[in-house]
Amino acid sequence: MPRVKLTELENYRFKTEQMITIAYLNPAGHVGNSQMADLVHDGRIHLLRTLGLSELNLGDGKTGLIMGDLVINFKTEIFLGEKVLIEADISEIENKGFRFFYRISKEGKTAALAETGYVTFSYAERKVCEVPEVFIEKLNSYK
Repeated sequence: MPRVKLTELENYRFKTEQMITIAYLNPAGHVGNSQMADLVHDGRIHLLRTLGLSELNLGDGKTGLIMGDLVINFKTEIFLGEKVLIEADISEIENKGFRFFYRISKEGKTAALAETGYVTFSYAERKVCEVPEVFIEKLNSYK
């Protein structure tokens, strides 16, 4: 079966922990694909909030995000009551978009890798727009 194979980054600048509650479980009793997308979303929101930003405001008061793609590689199961570390970073910044990279791990071992591609978008004008310079400045100033 052909697969998209993601590669871990050497370093992820943003980290947050999440306890796996019943809401994250699928009928098989582990974190499934839609629930893993929720964990990835948690990591993205944490990263943006750390920078003082949001999905609807990348720092200029008018530019937001629209997801273009999502890829998840599952490495191991995650179960109820386990604590996971969600690591995230941003790279591949282009004129009108960029990519988020994620690693979800438990007990020091990678449980999943994910990537999301985003287009920068003006919701007021309903059109794709350029990545705001203030966003790049905030990201580059975070160590």
